[in-house]
Amino acid sequence: MDDTQIKEMVRTRYGGIAEAADTSCCAPATSCCGDAAPGTPEGKSRQMGYSDAELAAVPDGANLGLGCGNPQAIAALRPGEVVIDLGSGAGFDCFLAAQQVGAKGHVIGVDMTHEMLKKARENAAKIGAGNVEFRLGELEHLPVADNTADAILSNCVINLVPDKEQVFREAFRVLKPGGRLAISDVVNNAPLPAELKADTALLCGCVAGAAPIAQVEAWLSAAGFVEVRVTPRPESRDLIATWAPGKGIEDFVVSATVEARKPDKSR
Repeated sequence: MDDTQIKEMVRTRYGGIAEAADTSCCAPATSCCGDAAPGTPEGKSRQMGYSDAELAAVPDGANLGLGCGNPQAIAALRPGEVVIDLGSGAGFDCFLAAQQVGAKGHVIGVDMTHEMLKKARENAAKIGAGNVEFRLGELEHLPVADNTADAILSNCVINLVPDKEQVFREAFRVLKPGGRLAISDVVNNAPLPAELKADTALLCGCVAGAAPIAQVEAWLSAAGFVEVRVTPRPESRDLIATWAPGKGIEDFVVSATVEARKPDKSR
């Protein structure tokens, strides 16, 4: 499949999840960052590192259990900051970030799926989240001005994008000087066998699109980032195994935290 076909498949898949409809667009409905894996969204999120307090702090329906980690844990968000969430889904991480940055801060969620945006906006209305907005857009072409954000979050989404290098260039563009990345994503820790790499279910299931750690580091550095750190989380193995039971994907991919900073030339 070409890049356009992959993106349309992912868009259809996640649109279906947002509507709680049949999620079989990518063949077996056992991938998609755990959308059909055993357990509730709350249980999956606890495995990813979210606390009970964080889970209780968002409106019902915001947490779909689709991530692979907790970017909030490494973001160190502060009151008054501007935050962008890449692939914001139903708004889970956006609402948590909004509480941290407060009324003087601002959170922008970007998602390419109309159904997810609708769900996120409905969730925002439930709690009167005036410091959060959701924008339609692709991560390779963010609908955000240059030098806007203090921090960028993302949770298990960039691996779904065919042109990841362009995503990092866009992230660099929209960050303020000194701004930082706080990302949870899936990376390769061993080459995927050909049959897994070609599996359409795994293409939109946060597996077949994963890149090697060294490649992610190289893309970030090429985009201009400094203090680049990609840190695998071995404890994610059990969670990842539930995404495609019996296929052994946990031997080839792992959840990782991705951190980097845009240089501040004034320092």
